[in-house]
Amino acid sequence: MNKFAPLFVIIAASLWGVDSIVLRPHLYTLPVSIVVFIESIVVTIILLPILFKRFNDLKNLRTKDILSFAGVALFGGAIGTMAITKALFYVNYVNLSIVVLIQKLQPVFALILASLLLKEKLPKEFFKWAALAIAGAFLMTFGLNIVNIESGDKTIAAALFALLAAFSFGFSTVLSKRALKNITYELGTFLRFITTTIIMVILVSSFNGFSSVKEITNQQWIIFTIIAFTSGAPAIFLYYYGLKRITASVSTIAELSFPLTAILLEYILHDNMLDWLQWLGTIILIFAIIRVTKLNYG
Repeated sequence: MNKFAPLFVIIAASLWGVDSIVLRPHLYTLPVSIVVFIESIVVTIILLPILFKRFNDLKNLRTKDILSFAGVALFGGAIGTMAITKALFYVNYVNLSIVVLIQKLQPVFALILASLLLKEKLPKEFFKWAALAIAGAFLMTFGLNIVNIESGDKTIAAALFALLAAFSFGFSTVLSKRALKNITYELGTFLRFITTTIIMVILVSSFNGFSSVKEITNQQWIIFTIIAFTSGAPAIFLYYYGLKRITASVSTIAELSFPLTAILLEYILHDNMLDWLQWLGTIILIFAIIRVTKLNYG
């Protein structure tokens, strides 16, 4: 294992943390479908040179590969990204670092889905640590506050959208194992974004949502550009470059820079800090996820 490889994952995950707290909330006036569409098409255009470079590799694609990429784009690119974006749009209601931390449940969903779809065996201890992770996520989200579903508390809505995103990204991870079987990760990245763009075109046009594009301000176009050149294409390349050289367990630990960056920025920019029970839940969640990744999977 390249001893510097985890650094690439740490940098990528930190960029996602900056995106979540600093950049994406500025787009909250736009429909989430438009946000994901614009983001996807801008990154697709940036990655076009990869298509020209790897065009001949397209002949290696099989029907199952294409279907897998469609699933990756649907769950990871469309549903997952829209869900996490919607959760982050509750900028005036919740501590955004909580939304990001809930994302650390993604490995739990990925392993469960891998067991169901890829027939990978889960050790008995998995369920113990998964349950502990869910309990930690609950404490982290609500802390000392009493949960009242009828109150209209946006924390509940944000948490549910974050959970949907974690499930969708976990499902996308499982599908990616099949999708990248016959092609390089560079071409796979391009195909993921262009397929997401196609899905979002269909989705947005179905609801006549393209009229919202004219509502995008100059500042928001700048935000889209910054996302594309930081937490978009570059972050994904850094992430996959590092991931190819380290184990999934090491990668998951390195990705903790994502929520930790979010917590720090949330405190610096919004003066929001977790209470002691939320910190306890955070520690429990991170500890349980680390234990999950260290189990021996058959």
